[in-house]
Amino acid sequence: MARDVHLLPKAHLHLHFTGSMRPATLLELADKYGVHLPEALSGGEPPRLRATDERGWFRFQRLYDIARSCLREPEDIQRLVREAAEEDVRDGSGWLEIQVDPTSYAPRLGGLIPALEIILDAVETASRDTGLGMRVLVAANRMKHPLEARTLARLAVRYADRGVIGFGLSNDERRGFARDFDRAFAIAREGGLLAAPHGGELSGPSSVRDCLDDLGARRVGHGVRAAEDPRLLRRLAERQVICEVCPASNVALGVYEKPEDVPLRTLYEAGVPMALGADDPLLFGSRLAAQYELAREHHDFTDAELAELARQSVRGSAAPQDVVARLLADIDAWLATAG
Repeated sequence: MARDVHLLPKAHLHLHFTGSMRPATLLELADKYGVHLPEALSGGEPPRLRATDERGWFRFQRLYDIARSCLREPEDIQRLVREAAEEDVRDGSGWLEIQVDPTSYAPRLGGLIPALEIILDAVETASRDTGLGMRVLVAANRMKHPLEARTLARLAVRYADRGVIGFGLSNDERRGFARDFDRAFAIAREGGLLAAPHGGELSGPSSVRDCLDDLGARRVGHGVRAAEDPRLLRRLAERQVICEVCPASNVALGVYEKPEDVPLRTLYEAGVPMALGADDPLLFGSRLAAQYELAREHHDFTDAELAELARQSVRGSAAPQDVVARLLADIDAWLATAG
């Protein structure tokens, strides 16, 4: 009998803020504020999404924006973060890096600085209450002006001692150029933050190369399309750049047709380190442990290989060394138990 992947200790490095929300919480908050939810968000099933064309991506963003509009008060932020932590603990996570663009919440929370401080306070409280190590990755929106990204990078560096560990770049990677945001990432790196932009999801291997060459990425959000370029795979493996792979999300957005099409084996056997992530559970319908179950069910990952995936997620995190050591020991203990 296979070991329970919910009990496998792991780190979660790719989880978006609003997208981490429980569906029931969204329904309650929408009712609280009188927000009309479309059937796709209120029907009890994950919406049917396909973002490989612009219309599909627009629909995905619209649903995300509607959900985000239900987060209006500090108590809503606190609830979301606490529940995200509880879900991660239930899935065996010992460390969570949650990704947020604070500009999206600033208008309702009193401005950019108050919004980030409310988020960081919520993360600190949830971490203390649940025992889950938690930090924040501040992400710029590539659909907005690069000057805004620079402002965010400076803000992220300013709060590096309050729980911000990295700087990202999200939204449709088919728009604009990574190099437009090179100065923002230089500010973040110079301030000691981890560079973790999105790439290699909706666009091909070239977008992963751009993350490496133009933004100094040490981790790449998604990165799965690197599997199409053997030279790029070798480069990622040699540099041990982590790909934050989100299998269920890839299928839901139409990047791959079926779970077995996600190139987990290709990346793994090329020596590219991965950190499986849930991306946006609210919209994709599955959380962290389900990604490991997918690797087992559709790609025949053994328990030893799943344990190695968990180790890669921990090593790729920004967790303190004592947390890393403890989680790695706990992974070994999981593997030592009888299946």
